[in-house]
Amino acid sequence: MARFLVDEDLPRSLAPWLNAAGLSAEDVRDRGLRGQPDDDVFRHAVAHGFAVVSGDLGFGNIVRFPLGTHHGIVVARFPNDWPVGELNAAILAGLHGLTDEEIAGNLVVIEPGRVRLRRQP
Repeated sequence: MARFLVDEDLPRSLAPWLNAAGLSAEDVRDRGLRGQPDDDVFRHAVAHGFAVVSGDLGFGNIVRFPLGTHHGIVVARFPNDWPVGELNAAILAGLHGLTDEEIAGNLVVIEPGRVRLRRQP
């Protein structure tokens, strides 16, 4: 089962929300990564078997974070004014619609009303 590392640009409540729904998630703030650069968060996720979940579009850069070199990257693209509960629910719904194989090594983009998947070659 995929394990998720929630980046600090997403609500603090997201990791507990995902865990309550039966997924395995931790927040970067609970792993001593508050304020750390994306590269450090990425290396930590790879080393500890996490897929990264972030609102940071930089994680969508497949040159910087090549497909197949990680356990998955999920980029959540939502308006900044979305209510936290709706945002958490939308991310959860997007993740529940994916298999572990669709996440591992791939880039997943969750947006209002759709999920896009960029697969490793």
